[in-house]
Amino acid sequence: MTAKDTFLSKFSTITAAPQTFFKRELVPFLADLRLAIALLLLIALFSISGTVIEQGQPIAFYQANYPEQPALFGFLTWKVLLTLGLDHVYRTWWFLGLLILFGSSLTACTFKRQIPSLRWFSRTWNFYTQPRQFQKFALSATLDQRSLDDLAPLLASRRYRIFRQGDSLYAHKGLVGRVGPIIVHIGILIILLGGITGALTGFIAQEMIPSGNTFQIQNITDAGPWATPQIPKDWSVKVNRFWIDYTPEGNIDQFYSDMSVLDGKGNEVKRKTIHVNEPLTYKGVTLYQASWAIAAVRVRLNNSPIFQLPMAQLDTGGKGQLWGTWIPTKPDLSEGVSLIAKDLQGTLIIYGNDGKLIATARAGMGTEVNGVTLKILELVGSTGLQIKADPGIPLVYAGFALLMAGVIMSYVSHSQIWALQADGQCYVGGTTNRAQVAFEREVIGILDQLEQTNEPALSLVS
Repeated sequence: MTAKDTFLSKFSTITAAPQTFFKRELVPFLADLRLAIALLLLIALFSISGTVIEQGQPIAFYQANYPEQPALFGFLTWKVLLTLGLDHVYRTWWFLGLLILFGSSLTACTFKRQIPSLRWFSRTWNFYTQPRQFQKFALSATLDQRSLDDLAPLLASRRYRIFRQGDSLYAHKGLVGRVGPIIVHIGILIILLGGITGALTGFIAQEMIPSGNTFQIQNITDAGPWATPQIPKDWSVKVNRFWIDYTPEGNIDQFYSDMSVLDGKGNEVKRKTIHVNEPLTYKGVTLYQASWAIAAVRVRLNNSPIFQLPMAQLDTGGKGQLWGTWIPTKPDLSEGVSLIAKDLQGTLIIYGNDGKLIATARAGMGTEVNGVTLKILELVGSTGLQIKADPGIPLVYAGFALLMAGVIMSYVSHSQIWALQADGQCYVGGTTNRAQVAFEREVIGILDQLEQTNEPALSLVS
């Protein structure tokens, strides 16, 4: 053997090793049903943790709710939570890795088990030519002096598709029952692909916008590593008006935002009034009505020009929502009053510098304070918007559609019947992948019709 032959032999051995490992080790490992079940349980477990643990909150939130002393369950602290990425489970590398591994397992199972089963099915179209071949069926029968010409119309009336070759017959129905599991696998793979796409390219933002203002999406709270192209730069949104409908008891019934989408030149391209469960969607970005606040109050002192003062939310210790601001009543800011509001209905409480209640007022009313007339013109509300973009959603919807179709298809029984006419006798046998009892009744009914005078010799094998 020459040096060249030796080199080529070693090179072929080296290149064949990865292929051998892939075919004999990796693919069987991935196609193992136990691995798929374990991965599915892990994905479900971490998905539950992502539902229970608040996602995308600031560090201060987790420090307050998951302190080190005492640790939740004895080990879960804010440091552990942030280290493991449990504050953004669905975008962590290990969760995406689980999805990819599960998808690989399903793919391996599809190509190693499901598709070969269809190839096996194509081989079952071989017509049986020996009577002994019918002994393997769970349900078989031998009939005297009956022909395939008598059997074929009975099978056709029950929607069997019939094939004949000489003295042999093959018939089947319900082929979609064999294809259904493959469709289920494809649907799950598309759902996984949609989830991975959304995790890598989607983003979540929150904005608090006063009524009448225009904004571009900037306050991103959570985003995938490839989400930047999805964040809109060529259009903005204007909040034309925000208002709240109240019940007769004074409780909030619904809050609304009339919003316009503006192109780069400021032209309106879409307009919609949104409320809870009725968002605005434009170019794959969805704006949800999530919360509200009081942004400012517009007031006038005596005959002064109208000026607008911002209002800040006050800390009430979880006992409701209050907003307040301070209004100077003298040019040198030496005196002023505090204004408190709890909603947009227009009732405000006025306190002096000493903290004592001076008066209550409503929008449009004038009140004497510190020797001047304070007129409350309007409370300006802010709409709280939650903004999401998930390019994987169409894939997820398509995957679920295929999944449901595949599940329905899988419930269809795939029934097969073979027959052979030989030596003056007709041999019949059949099998099905589900609903065995119903199939046996169907075959017996066919045989009863075929043999109306003499009882067929049935051979049932359990």
